[in-house]
Amino acid sequence: MRYLPLSEADREAMLARIGVSGIDDLFAGVPRSAWREELPDLPASKSEMEVERLLSAMAAKNVAAAGVPFFVGAGAYRHHVPSSVDHLIQRSEFLTSYTPYQPEVSQGTLQVLFEFQTQVAELTGMDVANASMYDGSTGTGEAVLMAHRVTRREKALLAGNLHPQYRAVVENLAQMGGHEVDALPPVPIGEEDILARIDDTVSCVVVQSPDVFGHLVDLRPIAEKAHAHGALLIAVFTEAVSLGLVESPGAMGADIVVGEGQSIGNGLNFGGPYVGLFATRQKFVRQMPGRLAGQTVDAEGRRGYVLTLSTREQHIRREKATSNICTNSGLCALAFTIHMTLLGTAGLEKLARINHANAVKLAAALAAVPGVEILNHAWFNEFTIRVPKNASEVIEALAAKGVLGGVPASRLFPQNGHDDLIVVAATEINTDDDRAAYAAALKEVL
Repeated sequence: MRYLPLSEADREAMLARIGVSGIDDLFAGVPRSAWREELPDLPASKSEMEVERLLSAMAAKNVAAAGVPFFVGAGAYRHHVPSSVDHLIQRSEFLTSYTPYQPEVSQGTLQVLFEFQTQVAELTGMDVANASMYDGSTGTGEAVLMAHRVTRREKALLAGNLHPQYRAVVENLAQMGGHEVDALPPVPIGEEDILARIDDTVSCVVVQSPDVFGHLVDLRPIAEKAHAHGALLIAVFTEAVSLGLVESPGAMGADIVVGEGQSIGNGLNFGGPYVGLFATRQKFVRQMPGRLAGQTVDAEGRRGYVLTLSTREQHIRREKATSNICTNSGLCALAFTIHMTLLGTAGLEKLARINHANAVKLAAALAAVPGVEILNHAWFNEFTIRVPKNASEVIEALAAKGVLGGVPASRLFPQNGHDDLIVVAATEINTDDDRAAYAAALKEVL
């Protein structure tokens, strides 16, 4: 262990102090099936130049999203990000700044957070938004915990078509906190009967729209019944651009709106970092996790910005905190705000309409392929198709032909079958040639 300063005696003393017999005991929670019994087949040492060459050769085996027709979504979407966004977020005052503890020297950062909150509140149709979460999935988990605090109940009802990774985060938090989760099974075709499961024991109902299969959900009847039983409606989204065209969750009665903001200003980035959006009603503001930046005036009447609320009680009285989130995705939130500012209201609506139109064109092209069935009656920019072969094998065959055709539903829900379903996304980056290439390749594969 050439670069580790601890001796064997040091390690033994540390293990004895925490009460375990060996290092393997620290990983007891990881299934043995996930363990490697030997080191990976990599050279022991290389020069920097050799490492760059080796890793470049390995990376070249991947099919890059930007290099082929790309129709993958299911929670992370490829959109065009203007070069001005990357240019501005790399300014040193943004790139190197951290938490604005001292407002008098952090006015720029605080103003950005304030503008970000304003944009999120308007997008979602809610009264107030926080200064961002880590991502959509952890934000959903925080929303459920917030609902438990507000209602003083500890049972969350999850729609079956909630993204499975979001569900997993909620279930993990519930397990650790001793809460209850009632999760419905996924329903790729038709409507799930979530209304029948709402009763006086439920603290919140968590519904995604557009859902993981691309279906649009009318939240009004769900909100009405949830409120009749004293529960909150948590509306979830994974595609922020949809809010430029679809009626806002707030207008449909949601109490908390949470989701992923990656689509605006942030690239795919190999899965992160992303930025969670979180908004709620004014009456719940003191139970909201994360930070809240506010606008005020100083003693001379000049406009200024401050941290109005910080859920960890300024990081001192942590036992009174409403959340254990330690920071916010500030740089990703800044990218979101810059891109949204460049778009404006009209630009966002136009972008959303282009996304929807491209998805409609793609659905028509794929439906013309013999054996392909479109399962959705309505969608934004994502929908689900049924193919007459194993979907995972079809996706691999399409990739071999230079088309990234979507996500097999069996990858999202491995325990529920759906081996013949593919979730397909289309955004403004897709061209007529891309759609024609996908349809032609799919016809050959099938």
